[in-house]
Amino acid sequence: MSELRPDTRTVHLPRPTIEGSHPITVPIYQTSGFTFDDPALMAESMGSPDGAYVYGRYTNPTVRSLELTVSGLEGGVAAHATGSGMGAINTVLLALLKPGDHLVAQRSLYGGTEASIKDLVDRFGITVTYVPENDPAALRAAVRPETVLVYLETISNPMTLVADLPGMVAVARELGIVSVVDNTFATPLLCRPIEYGADIVVHSTTKYLAGHTDVVGGISVFADDALYRKVWHHGIGLGTTAEPFSSWLTLRGIQTLALRMERHCSNAAYLTSRLAEHPAVAAVHWPGLASHPSYELAGRLLSGCGGVFSFDLAGGRAAGEKFMAAVRLALLAPSLGGVETLVLHPATTSHRSLTPEELARSGIGEGTVRVAVGIENPEDLWADVSQALS
Repeated sequence: MSELRPDTRTVHLPRPTIEGSHPITVPIYQTSGFTFDDPALMAESMGSPDGAYVYGRYTNPTVRSLELTVSGLEGGVAAHATGSGMGAINTVLLALLKPGDHLVAQRSLYGGTEASIKDLVDRFGITVTYVPENDPAALRAAVRPETVLVYLETISNPMTLVADLPGMVAVARELGIVSVVDNTFATPLLCRPIEYGADIVVHSTTKYLAGHTDVVGGISVFADDALYRKVWHHGIGLGTTAEPFSSWLTLRGIQTLALRMERHCSNAAYLTSRLAEHPAVAAVHWPGLASHPSYELAGRLLSGCGGVFSFDLAGGRAAGEKFMAAVRLALLAPSLGGVETLVLHPATTSHRSLTPEELARSGIGEGTVRVAVGIENPEDLWADVSQALS
C-alpha cells in the first residue's frame, strides 16, 4: 500500500483482522459486499444462505447475528431478517402463494397484514377464508384442496385475542398446510409458536425486540430448513433483507428484552384493572383480565399477557378523539413496543384500510383506543390516563 499514490490509498483502506481477542458486542459490518481471493468460493457462495458472505442483499455478519439470535430464541433452525415487519410478512406470503391458492386466516388481524392479503386476492386470484382464531373445527371446515397456508397471530392486534396455537396448528400440520404465526405482541419470551408445531414465525422487530422506537425491521423464523431456503431465495430477489445498522440496534435492544417485557406486562395489568372500573370505559381488551374471552387460553399458552391492550370508550369516536388529545405523558403515535407509552385510534390509523364491516368483524369500534404501554412508573401512567378520561 505504501507504494500507491495517495488518491488510490484513500480508496483501498486497510482491513484489520482480530487475533487473540474478541469484541464484546457484535460489530457493525457496514459494507455492501465482501471480497474473495478464490473465484470458485465466490461463485459457490452466491447461491447459498449459509455460504461465505458475498453481498449485503443476501446477508451480512451483523444481520446473520440477529438471525441466529432470534432463531435461537424461537427454537427455529434458521431466520431471514428483513427491512420491516411487513417485509417479513410479504416475503413469506409471496414466496409460498401462487395464483389459485387458498389461504385461511384468523378474523382479527393487523390491518397491514389484512391489506396485503386483500391485495393478493385482487391481483393474483388468491382466495381467503377468515375463521375465529380459537376454533380448530372452523379451520378444518374451511380447508380446501387448494389451501396451502394458515395465518395466525399469537396475540391479535388490537383486540388482543389469543390464538389456539396447539389446536389450530395441529389441524394445519395434519392436513399438510404451512402455518405462519405473527408473534410480535408476545415475543419469544411469552410464547414460542414453533413449540406448538408452527412452521414459520414472523416478527416486526421494530416493536419489542428492538424496543427503543429507533429502528424499523422484521424477521421470519423457520422450523424447517427447506422452507427457509425457499423463502430466503425469494427474499433476496425481492430485496427485503435487513441492513446492518438496524440489525445492530435490534441486537442491542434484545439484550434488555426480558427486563422490559416484565415491566410492560405489569404496567398493562395495573392499567387495565383500573380502566375496567372506570365509568367512562365500556370494555377493556387484555387477555390477562378474567373478563377477556382469551383469558383461559392465555393462561395455558402465555407466560405473560403482553404490553398492548385496547379499550372502548362509552362515548364512541368523539370520546376517543378527546381522550387522545388530552393525554400528556402518553404519546399519540403509531407503532408499539418501545419504552414510552403510545396511544392510537385503530379505526383511523393501523386499520384504516378496512371497511366498516371488516372493522366490525375484527371487533374494532369507533370508540376503540389502543394503548401500547411503556415502562414508565405505573402511577404516573394512571394519573395521565385518568385525567384524560375526565
